[in-house]
Amino acid sequence: MTTTFLLDLVSSALVIVGVFFTLVGSIGLVKLSDFMKRLHCPTKASTLGVGCVLIASMIDFSLAGETSLHELLISLFIFITAPVSAHLMVKAALRDDPNIPRP
Repeated sequence: MTTTFLLDLVSSALVIVGVFFTLVGSIGLVKLSDFMKRLHCPTKASTLGVGCVLIASMIDFSLAGETSLHELLISLFIFITAPVSAHLMVKAALRDDPNIPRP
């Protein structure tokens, strides 16, 4: 087995895992009942899904002989901003309606 084949296999597995987590996050966003539950899905599952797809993209670009740091910067930006924005949305929701059941 060549290294290129193994890296293609890892990249394919990361894309499949990323799509699965993004799909789970999207379904949870639609199906769950209240705001606190719906907020959990995109911030956790979809962030992990997008991260896996971006890592797979970095592997594919490295196989093509190009070094691209765009994917790394995008994933760092998403991993930093998703929890912060979720925290701010929860604080705003609790300020708006203090009777929301807390997780």
